[in-house]
Amino acid sequence: MQFQDFIKYIPKIEKEKLLAEDAHAKMAPLERISFLKEENYIDKNPREAAVLMLFYPKDKETHLALIVRNTYPGVHSSQIGFPGGKVELTDKNLEETALRETHEEVGVSPDKVEIIKPFSKIYIPPSNFLVSPFMGISHHELSFIPDLDEVKRVLEFPLVQFLDENRITRVKMTTSYATDIEVPAFMVDKYIVWGATAMMMSELKETIKIVLNSV
Repeated sequence: MQFQDFIKYIPKIEKEKLLAEDAHAKMAPLERISFLKEENYIDKNPREAAVLMLFYPKDKETHLALIVRNTYPGVHSSQIGFPGGKVELTDKNLEETALRETHEEVGVSPDKVEIIKPFSKIYIPPSNFLVSPFMGISHHELSFIPDLDEVKRVLEFPLVQFLDENRITRVKMTTSYATDIEVPAFMVDKYIVWGATAMMMSELKETIKIVLNSV
């Protein structure tokens, strides 16, 4: 979808009711379903983080930015995700966290991003983080500058592929809480996107599809 067509839907996306756990459950491993409700994790006193689900034009077509994380000690090593990270004391709010981390990780300045709306928070059991995703858009073509200490590469995912149901598959994974389990996942280029990022993508995708189908 051309970006100039996509931005016409932004006011409706902004007003659309969030689908929360109904959308998250579509891409959640069975072992994660129990953590979709706040009462099942709030007593764990999770740390807070925020990520940016950034849409932008590339060759006039709408794309969504994801990152491939570098290999490092930690539960999210080598995984696919959105740019973002943990809250710092200097951040005024979670929105600022998402923008700051995106700038640090992929070189996109906050003044090039318009935040559209927050999406539903997701709890990540292995790292005990509560992640707040924000949808944003940039009206400019972007030149990403990955922080090579954290980011191996930026994945530029066309919206038309993001909305394609054929991009959803099921794969066997060994996770921090189970061995050789089957999980739902998105296929992005040659990469498998599963877990919390896939759950965020599910709510984002379903919200956009509702708006597009209502026209």
